[in-house]
Amino acid sequence: MILAGGSGTRLWPASRQARPKQFIPFGPNGESLLANAIGRGVLVADGGVTVVTAQSLVDATRGVVEAMRAGGLSRDVEILAEPVGRNTAAAIGLAAATIARRDPDAVLLVLPADQRVTDEAGFAHVVGLGLAEVERADVIGTIGIVPTRPDTGFGYLEVESTAPNTITPVLRFVEKPDRETAERYVASGTHLWNAGMFFASARRLLTELDVHLAPTGEAVRNIAAGTVRAEDVYPTLPPISIDHAVMERATRVVTIPASIGWDDVGSWAAIAQMADDPLATDAGPRGNVALGATQALVLDGERNFVSSDDGTLIVAYGVSDLVIVKAGDGKGNDVILVMPKDAAQDVRKVVDALSSRDLKRYL
Repeated sequence: MILAGGSGTRLWPASRQARPKQFIPFGPNGESLLANAIGRGVLVADGGVTVVTAQSLVDATRGVVEAMRAGGLSRDVEILAEPVGRNTAAAIGLAAATIARRDPDAVLLVLPADQRVTDEAGFAHVVGLGLAEVERADVIGTIGIVPTRPDTGFGYLEVESTAPNTITPVLRFVEKPDRETAERYVASGTHLWNAGMFFASARRLLTELDVHLAPTGEAVRNIAAGTVRAEDVYPTLPPISIDHAVMERATRVVTIPASIGWDDVGSWAAIAQMADDPLATDAGPRGNVALGATQALVLDGERNFVSSDDGTLIVAYGVSDLVIVKAGDGKGNDVILVMPKDAAQDVRKVVDALSSRDLKRYL
């Protein structure tokens, strides 16, 4: 199950409402993140792949699938459309209910469409361990990543053990802590990043929704059964993540600590971390990085990240620790974003400000 309905506001202005970040070629081989996620699903799935996306993104999603078919994809890919976004609890519930109608014993792997995984063999091994544990003990499983920095944009798992490729109980979920707390977690050695990938049976996911988020559980079952129309009930559902709705409350939750070349492409700061990636090129000495074919010249500055989607030369002089992004939407609505790198998680505030000031054409 691929979750591909997000708007990607934290990667604005490259990510726009009509072309969110999952359609941008940030993947390790130059493909879109969505194509990479579908490919990972095909790598490990015995059955088909289901993509859950927004109604407005169905055509773009279908275009990715058709391009992959032209390149040799033979696996079935189903596209489920949400009439409105209601976060991941509803999206996962809708797919689980739809799949369970066909196969009540289905075991699911849930993958976000906006992540990068460079070690596919390691990923496949970890997934095999997780799916086997679901079959054996009816747990809900996750993949945990050993943190490399105190990132406030990730959820954290408190665990008994961080031994790699082992099944370990999750003691507590903490979603996106503040900086001081994140630093403490990283120093503790007992916390992992929550990679946002889940293993569970469809039956177990639906049962957990019935217990912890009953209106959503009932609605997705009825939608899958065809007794109600999604557009009639979906807007009434609470917009809540699967982490808050289920994972923080469920029992028998385990994780598998892993090093699989994972990163959540959730902010420009995260993109800047890919300095050793083929997509990144040196923009000068002292830790300055430019994305892809961007033309950049950085003088007397350190640790800046520069990106331009059309080859425009960007010159930065005497500044450090900045994100500088130039991006357009193909309709003349070009934008230049300049912000401190440590504020990269706050791009949503810019998006909100544009919305409130009648500048939505730039979104």
